[in-house]
Amino acid sequence: MSKLFVIGSGPGDAELLTPKALKAIQASTDLVAYGLYLDLLGTMCAGKHHHELPLGEETGRARLALDLAASGKTTALISSGDIGIYAMATLVFELLDQQLLGKENHPEWLNVEIEVIPGISAMQAGASRVGALLGHDFCTISLSDLLTPWDTIMNRIHHAGAGDFVVSFYNPVSKKRDWQLNTARDILLQYRPAQTPVLIGRQLTRPDESINIVTLEKLDARDVDMFTLVSVGNSESRHIVNGSKEWVYTPRGYKKRWVRDTEMQQVQA
Repeated sequence: MSKLFVIGSGPGDAELLTPKALKAIQASTDLVAYGLYLDLLGTMCAGKHHHELPLGEETGRARLALDLAASGKTTALISSGDIGIYAMATLVFELLDQQLLGKENHPEWLNVEIEVIPGISAMQAGASRVGALLGHDFCTISLSDLLTPWDTIMNRIHHAGAGDFVVSFYNPVSKKRDWQLNTARDILLQYRPAQTPVLIGRQLTRPDESINIVTLEKLDARDVDMFTLVSVGNSESRHIVNGSKEWVYTPRGYKKRWVRDTEMQQVQA
């Protein structure tokens, strides 16, 4: 049977690739990906046919993966992080949807067995590097307006601010887009303190990783590039320092519980 693995390879550290993803790569004869993702996997990709398409050719990668699988080749379509989060999995199913609607002419795609294998996302990797930033309700927002109108993005930022969500910004800047992040910062400053901790994580879990913790008022797009994740804490998130160690965590409401328990203990005394 034709088989297509749709694989999230994690943030970059080979040890964060799941055993199931590794097994799927080993079972595949053909690998489709942006070249960097295969480079990060190193020797795990040895002996496979590599099909590398550049950034901007995402739909082409999805089509190629479906074509290879439909031809009988066990194929892996690979993205970093979780392939279902701002990544390639959605394009595969969008193409299948278009075929079912009669807008594509590839009936052979419908015979492909597809298995989606999740990976650790950048926001999870970043949160783990600084402690427990995602300890309470959170959301992700892509700041890229290539596919989503900027008015829609701003509306989502306002609602995330009003809802006091921890917010992880994907695609915060690019070579042609450097103003949206500062606009997002200014929107969130309407809803939470200027001292709210912010994680700036670049090349997370990779050899040239850098981690910075700043306050929301100090967040600046000049310190961010396309390889960076920005996660903004909520109004309760805490930045704590223990000597040379720094941590950021978001309480799960325990502060209120501790206050209640303390009050009960005082009454009982």
